[in-house]
Amino acid sequence: MPADPFGQMLLRLRMEAGRTQEQQAAAINTVSGRDTLTRREISRYENGENIPTAHTIAHIAVACGLPPEQLQRVAAAARARRGNAAGCEEEGVGDVERRKLIGSAVIGAAVASEPWGRLAHALGRGSRVDAHAVGALVNRASALHVSENHLTARQLQGHVVAHLDAITAVLPHARDSERDLAVAAGETAALAGWIAWDLGDYPAARSYYQVTADCADVAGHPPLRALALTYASYGAVSPVRRLELLARAAEDVRGPGLATAAAWIHGRHAEESAATGDVTAALRALDRARTAYDYADPTAEQAWVQFMTPARMDALVLSVYGQLAHLELAEAADAASRRLGDELSEAGVVILGDLAAALLMGGDVDQGVYVARQFAAAADTRPNTMGRARALGIARQLPHRERELAAHLQACAA
Repeated sequence: MPADPFGQMLLRLRMEAGRTQEQQAAAINTVSGRDTLTRREISRYENGENIPTAHTIAHIAVACGLPPEQLQRVAAAARARRGNAAGCEEEGVGDVERRKLIGSAVIGAAVASEPWGRLAHALGRGSRVDAHAVGALVNRASALHVSENHLTARQLQGHVVAHLDAITAVLPHARDSERDLAVAAGETAALAGWIAWDLGDYPAARSYYQVTADCADVAGHPPLRALALTYASYGAVSPVRRLELLARAAEDVRGPGLATAAAWIHGRHAEESAATGDVTAALRALDRARTAYDYADPTAEQAWVQFMTPARMDALVLSVYGQLAHLELAEAADAASRRLGDELSEAGVVILGDLAAALLMGGDVDQGVYVARQFAAAADTRPNTMGRARALGIARQLPHRERELAAHLQACAA
């Protein structure tokens, strides 16, 4: 039996994208928003055993950076051949279309070796893409930020990179949807950078943050630039540089609908000011953060600020007060402990760490040890860079009788 031309074309498109069959299935599922396509089904398509449905073909096209209608025409010719309803002319059209598509399928993966490089290349090369696909990609970008609350960096990494590639493939054909896709691409790139930083790949993190800033420029979207700057502040090499980045970020989150982002950025500014010993600047920035948070609605604003729960705001306050040895530290720690209660998501490693450190520093040793044990369990389940940094500080504050817990936390920090 001769090789199926449509299957060969699908194989060639996947190879041009530099994907395995499993990765191709993941990229198509990212576009569709459903986890229904498997590696086996990709194999059946490429071997000519099955022809995808019209909906699946549209998703394949988007995942490979092609206008869906082009791939639909070739699929129609393949169906006609299979049903013995096509003459030589129809088959000839299929061959012409196939060569045309293969020749034009120079998508992001063929342009650069890294995801941020492919995205940088794709920005601004407008054409046309289906509005439904755009909406699915934008929604998926938001969902990935929410997923950070219950997935570890390593668990999330593959999903984020696959989605970034899917948006990159579509972006050259965006035209009227370019701004929405550029924002979604920037949000996804920023999350990829945060994950890279969390996993210790600092050069990759910087590259992702830079392309996020590029997306912000293309889209004319200052809050997106603020996201990149604030993420970058965690990994900046000096306190002065961190404060500089945060000051620039604060300029980009003025206006309605940005209260949560403003609270986060001012809270970070307060943390870094406290780290330098600038008490006045730290307390002023913390006051701005608290005022902004009074007007915040994390669930109704950007997806990337949904982590800024009241407990996370408490953690920022405790971080600042702890560094300053503030007189209200013990009171703030007690209030935060009561508000937190016994319920905390897996994302709460940082919150528990700040609370444990504050309780120990504030003199409530028994409660501090109790929370430190909770923190240690959470850090084992969900290891991350920020948690490791807090583990070492908590270990140093534990009483001598908690040598075993201190050793465990030091191991977490290693």
